[in-house]
Amino acid sequence: MEHHRALETSSVSGSSCIGQPSSRVPVFICVTLKLPRVPARVSEAFVLRTYPLKEADLVVSFFTRDQGKLRGVAKRARRPKNSFGAGLERLSHVRMAYFERETRELVNLDSCELIRSQFDLVSDYWAGVALDFFAEVTEQLLPPAEANEKYFRLLTAVLESLRQGVENGVWRAVLYFALWAVRLSGWLPELHVCLGCGSVLDDRDGAERAFFCRGRAGLMCGHCRGTLAMGNSWELSAESRSLAAEMLRTPVAGLSTAHWAQSTAADLRRFLVQQIESHAERRLLTAPLLEQDLAVR
Repeated sequence: MEHHRALETSSVSGSSCIGQPSSRVPVFICVTLKLPRVPARVSEAFVLRTYPLKEADLVVSFFTRDQGKLRGVAKRARRPKNSFGAGLERLSHVRMAYFERETRELVNLDSCELIRSQFDLVSDYWAGVALDFFAEVTEQLLPPAEANEKYFRLLTAVLESLRQGVENGVWRAVLYFALWAVRLSGWLPELHVCLGCGSVLDDRDGAERAFFCRGRAGLMCGHCRGTLAMGNSWELSAESRSLAAEMLRTPVAGLSTAHWAQSTAADLRRFLVQQIESHAERRLLTAPLLEQDLAVR
């Protein structure tokens, strides 16, 4: 902000002639007031991923509580001394300060205050893979600039579940996250009804076998599986369907911590990943990592 002030001075330097009035000219003094910059917005957010830009900058994809998923430029973020510190690491929980412009897709990031880092989780291999999975699914599922408070709370809950350090708790967190991510995106089909004939898969007389395949939104009974020529298909067990129903009515912290392993409801995990990939129209890079054998790694 600049303020200009006109001051009248004495005669111009040099002698003036006798009998002539001394000439006076206005002199403008420019005073510049340096005021602190105030970001247009500060949002609680999770950092999803970063991309290098030019020599020293980063493009940051981040999911805010109040504005949804945004992308912005963090200038000089790749230099040793910057205003972001460790706040731009994967799934860091931060308060992001940024400037928005209507004519630009990317916002300008000013700084971020670290609320919670996930650095303490990366020492465990499976927890690190789970973090990558959470970030990739969120990046692919969420539309830009649409607030989703329930999804933000989902991320907060599963990250807190990982930090509890429950043995094999990563599989509980991954399955819970995948199920609710699909549910909150509006893509979770009915798990107790055949998509082909409409018959109930779980009735009082006993659970009927259910199958799924890539490219179909729901489950098929054994009869429809044969008549519709589903090709490569997998079975979704009654136990996994029952577990999904429990997860839809119970917070992740309230689920049992016993008997969780990589093989627990692996068929349900595969089904949910296929639903995500079908609607995102691309394969997830992190999904195969969740299925690999730890002994082979």
